[in-house]
Amino acid sequence: MSNIESKQQQVEATLRLAPVVPVVIIDDAKAAVPMARALVAGGIPAIEVTLRTPAALDAIRAIAAEVEGAVVGVGTVLTAKDLHAAQQAGARFAVSPGISPNLLAAADDSSLPLLPGVATASEAMSLLERGYRHLKFFPAVPAGGYKLLGAWASPLPQIRFCPTGGISLASAPEFLSLPNVLCVGGSWLTPANMLKAGDWAGIEALAREAKALR
Repeated sequence: MSNIESKQQQVEATLRLAPVVPVVIIDDAKAAVPMARALVAGGIPAIEVTLRTPAALDAIRAIAAEVEGAVVGVGTVLTAKDLHAAQQAGARFAVSPGISPNLLAAADDSSLPLLPGVATASEAMSLLERGYRHLKFFPAVPAGGYKLLGAWASPLPQIRFCPTGGISLASAPEFLSLPNVLCVGGSWLTPANMLKAGDWAGIEALAREAKALR
């Protein structure tokens, strides 16, 4: 088995853990462990912590070390440096909003599985040529929504997607009903007001709602 195929199998296993991968923007690393425990308790084990705040890597490190059952990943990976830092922090998978030659080269050299983002069929085809069968469709709603993604199912039957961007609890079922969708990404499970207030019971309740989507 090739290195890329092995990593793609790891990505697939992660995406099949639950119908939703929460996309988390965390300002205070101290909130990471109780937040992740609430998500896992609600049935949502795969958690994407985005590199959009200075607290992100510390949050990933804490979740990886302290939260049993969590599969923590890193989002908004843009560079080889991001990929390396995420792996050092204990991330189990990486997610990028798009693709670049340098990032793909870094992913080839890294043992960290990458879920790269695409918004067009041409981008999806280019990644398929490199062995990527699991992709993020981003930004899902602005880029064409479930109708566009559904239209790709027939000409690109080898690819499975995790659509992310503008998806809510109400719209998630439309995406999850598609044959080429394994799960969706969404930020609604960890809203900023709940993170700030430490409303872990509220986050667990949102996770249970998300888990029940499939």
